[in-house]
Amino acid sequence: MSKSAARITAIGSYVPEKRLTNLDLEQLVETNDEWILQRTGIRERRIAGEYEFTSDISVSAVQDLAERYGKSFDDVDLIIACTMTPDFKTPSVAAMVQAKLNIPNAGAIDLNAACAGFSYGLQMANGLITSGLHQKILVIGAETFSKFLDYTDRSTCILFGDGGGAVLVEHDADNPSFIESHMGTNGALANNLYCTDLAGEMFGEELAAHNVVWQNGREVYKWAVNTVPKGVNALMDKAGVLPGEVDWFVPHSANLRIIESICARSGLSLDNTIYSLEYYGNTSAGSIPLSLAEGVKDGRIKAGDRLLLYGFGGGLTHAGMLVKWSI
Repeated sequence: MSKSAARITAIGSYVPEKRLTNLDLEQLVETNDEWILQRTGIRERRIAGEYEFTSDISVSAVQDLAERYGKSFDDVDLIIACTMTPDFKTPSVAAMVQAKLNIPNAGAIDLNAACAGFSYGLQMANGLITSGLHQKILVIGAETFSKFLDYTDRSTCILFGDGGGAVLVEHDADNPSFIESHMGTNGALANNLYCTDLAGEMFGEELAAHNVVWQNGREVYKWAVNTVPKGVNALMDKAGVLPGEVDWFVPHSANLRIIESICARSGLSLDNTIYSLEYYGNTSAGSIPLSLAEGVKDGRIKAGDRLLLYGFGGGLTHAGMLVKWSI
């Protein structure tokens, strides 16, 4: 097992007030509630206000964390914001969080691994604290996907929502949270899920859509249901853990059909799986912290539980970790 000296000590979350239900989408695009629910498991998603951005969602999630656990941030020495929908190219979302919360002595970086972002951020925080370079890190996963959606593309716009969560990771060599991790990338398939920026072509081919999220859902589904179970099993093998010894599986909330297939292929129980897609949709880097926060709030996740987190998506990237919940 990997050595760790880092512990997750607090969690918070936030979603915007506005709801976009499947019935609402029927008025926007040729679809219906039954079709969406059968294929995705999503009933509704939250939509950020016109002047509400990823940094605002991030700040609200961190404030929720502070209120719930009585934490202060004066000694936070790094902020990692995991997102692919930043307010600006620069300054980073993390820098905006530092400013809005008046955190005095923190470094600030954004990390973009799309839907695997929060898992990557936790991995980075664990490594930086375990190495001794940092002592107290805020890891945020948050998105405002609605600002980058084509609401005439019925295969994509039905999936995504806005929201996010945050955790505090602190040095604790005696009671660490992090047990084992696994990650990987298949960049050759990146043209199946993208949002353009400066470049309009990839691998020498012109891209079909510009400045909006576009995906080939069928190919992404095939990649996820083949790649993620292998990663999950590799992670459990490295940790010497059997599926029945995992208390809760917390995957990226992409689509319920994908989650069901991953569970079936990896031996994990769907009954012991926590996801946030039913009422929040796919919130990319925000989905795992939202799921964790929901599981903590409703009492499913308890101190001492062994959780298997697994993010996957654009890149195409994937990353998972086994953690001991010790809040």
